[in-house]
Amino acid sequence: VFPSLAQAQASVANEVYRELGQPSVFLFCPTEYCSSLCSPSPSQSCYLLTIGQELLPGIGVIWTGPKVVSQELSATQLEEVEGVLRRRPVIWDNLYANDYDCRRVFLGPYMGRAPGLMPRLHGLLLNPNCELQANFIPIHTLGSWFRSELGSCAHPDHAGMETATALEDSQGSEEGSYSPQDALELALRDWVAEINRQALEPGR
Repeated sequence: VFPSLAQAQASVANEVYRELGQPSVFLFCPTEYCSSLCSPSPSQSCYLLTIGQELLPGIGVIWTGPKVVSQELSATQLEEVEGVLRRRPVIWDNLYANDYDCRRVFLGPYMGRAPGLMPRLHGLLLNPNCELQANFIPIHTLGSWFRSELGSCAHPDHAGMETATALEDSQGSEEGSYSPQDALELALRDWVAEINRQALEPGR
């Protein structure tokens, strides 16, 4: 029926999207969801070019970066993806994912993401460790990164301004750009406080 996999996927995704009334959040994960899976590159991938052309503009497209687990993300990389997909990508960040090797747990700060990425993103999802409580530092430091990104946006939208104000009111404003080490120290301090609070609960 379809001349290519990409056209088949886009057609089905578009049909489901319309059937659901074109919801505000509808995400599509392409078969080529990172640079290393593209042939020969994201900007020259026939598959991604077709997805970008055929997929309705209201549908978000998931992207993990240069690799399935990307150590770094840059604005240049995201600009290339945005160009071929004709929309800003939704980053599915596997930095902390350990489902492929459950012998390891990742507890470091959120890092390797260049400053100023927010204008290049339609959204960001963090794929966490499988162990729930081990995600305190990853999520806490992601929050610190997000606050610094909101503060550095040249033209944040009104909703972003409200979010930034609420975060600063609740957690205190931070000066300067994001520092993984500072974010880690802040997360550790808050985690110890949370552990001590739970230790005092009845039945602990």
